[in-house]
Amino acid sequence: MSNVLIIKTSPRLGGNSDALADEFARGAAEAGHMVETVSLAGKEVAFCRGCLACQKTHRCVIHDYADEVRQKMHDADVIVWATPVYYYSVSGQMKTMIDRSNPLYGSDYKFRDVYLLAAAAEDEATTVAGAVTALEGWISCFERSRLAGVVFAGGVNERGDIAGHASLLKAYEAGRAVGA
Repeated sequence: MSNVLIIKTSPRLGGNSDALADEFARGAAEAGHMVETVSLAGKEVAFCRGCLACQKTHRCVIHDYADEVRQKMHDADVIVWATPVYYYSVSGQMKTMIDRSNPLYGSDYKFRDVYLLAAAAEDEATTVAGAVTALEGWISCFERSRLAGVVFAGGVNERGDIAGHASLLKAYEAGRAVGA
């Protein structure tokens, strides 16, 4: 049984990437995993200052919601990032949380498998490539981790457009397959 942390990074509660996250969570829970979902929507997560104090202390000098999320990331076996695709990359909220997770570097983090769930108005297969690259850049700093899967929902823009989309089943199945 794995400890799965799902991080919703959309500023729009109940949006399409949130729906992907909910389906992944359902699948993982049904497979017997411990699942916790956090959302950055409406939370105070300040930008990284680039001071690098965290490299010595393994703590950030900024104290806000990122502290709580970062501790959950540290203790999770699996991290799932859910994001809308903005300008062919991750949401600003996701990028900020990635930057603020810098204190994890060099720590005895537990996570091995990392997933990306992404939704976008554009439906070309390449639409998600920039988001994948952004996440892979983060993962490459954590040598015991890997990108375990990507689920992309293209052609969804307005809240609810994802209803009936094939990506929902893919997200559910990815959740069920955690640890397999």
